[in-house]
Amino acid sequence: MAKDNLSEKIDEILSRGVNEVIDQKHLKEKLLSGKKLRIKLGIDPTSPNLHLGRSVAFLKLRDFQELGHQIVLIIGDFTGVIGDTSDKESERPMLDDETIKANMKTYAEQAGKILDIKKVELHRNSEWLAKLTYKDIAKQADMFSLSEFIARENIAKRIKAQKRVSLREVLYPLMQGYDSVEIKSDVELGGTDQRFNLLAGREIQSHYKQEPQDIMMLNLIEGLDGRKMSSSWGNTVNLTDAPNDIFGKIMKVGDSLIIKYFIHCTRVPMEKVKEYEKRLKKGDNPRDVKMDLAREITSMYWGSKKADEAQKFFVMAFQKHEIPENIPEIKAKKGVTYFDVLAESGQFSSKSEISRLFEQGAVNMLEPEEKNIGREDKVEGGTIKVGKTKFFRIK
Repeated sequence: MAKDNLSEKIDEILSRGVNEVIDQKHLKEKLLSGKKLRIKLGIDPTSPNLHLGRSVAFLKLRDFQELGHQIVLIIGDFTGVIGDTSDKESERPMLDDETIKANMKTYAEQAGKILDIKKVELHRNSEWLAKLTYKDIAKQADMFSLSEFIARENIAKRIKAQKRVSLREVLYPLMQGYDSVEIKSDVELGGTDQRFNLLAGREIQSHYKQEPQDIMMLNLIEGLDGRKMSSSWGNTVNLTDAPNDIFGKIMKVGDSLIIKYFIHCTRVPMEKVKEYEKRLKKGDNPRDVKMDLAREITSMYWGSKKADEAQKFFVMAFQKHEIPENIPEIKAKKGVTYFDVLAESGQFSSKSEISRLFEQGAVNMLEPEEKNIGREDKVEGGTIKVGKTKFFRIK
């Protein structure tokens, strides 16, 4: 890559979706030098699904990967048990080992939707954190004061509100910081809510006679309800969601977030993003721009053919209010309930999700007659709609 083109690419990496870089001048010099850097991201398996909020960092990792740098992905099977409360208003409960193991089962596969996973250096931080002694931890803890920890915005709020802050929460920044020592990180990525933890890595690396990592803090994105996208709030667009679900969820995103999603969750060229921004300012219908956004994101994870089908499905179901074509057909046994049929369809994350849909009155027959369906109703056949995006033809 020509030097001018490389410099432009680096400038975009250091700015697109980025809130702050520490130390930006130093990092740009290293990137221009041609040195192969070790770029670190750690993720705790607090949920089985990665979502678009996580994709912001993964897309940035891909940018670095395309420049030839070594991506180091750490799955926090040890830190996940302890729990990071950087973005929480209350203490995060400790997770048991079995939950952690189940949650992380397909993380590498999901990350591979964005990264060339074969070239990624993949670790679990139990590899080294489980081996530390009390003496090791005491030495690391001595680098920081309690006042530094409780000065963090969310911790200070909880203390002011007289909410419990456990001592184990104090340990989390030490563990994340020590991860950087073990993998000899040159650059660590994280959200703006991770500032203290990221800076702890620099401090602990210095203690172990390593050059402190540069830090890239990325903007957080809002989910479907306007709050930070988080699995614990159920406002996510998951990377594993079906094409129709991804498309439909993006169409529900607030109009004010359209450009932010283009910047953070896609790699549509910034020139094109600016064109979209101008269209919105001129008064173009946000729905039309959002349709392009939904198609782009769906295509990223399922390919253009599936994205086209999802768009057609959305238009028929939600704009024309018609029954979409090519909906799943289910052959039901005589005497079973609609709940049983949906539970065996493989289209829902759990029976609890199906129960909630019945409780909300969100299971309805469309043909041969329109009516609401109850959980215990026996199957009669016909076309049903479940929630806002799922249709089934039951025989």
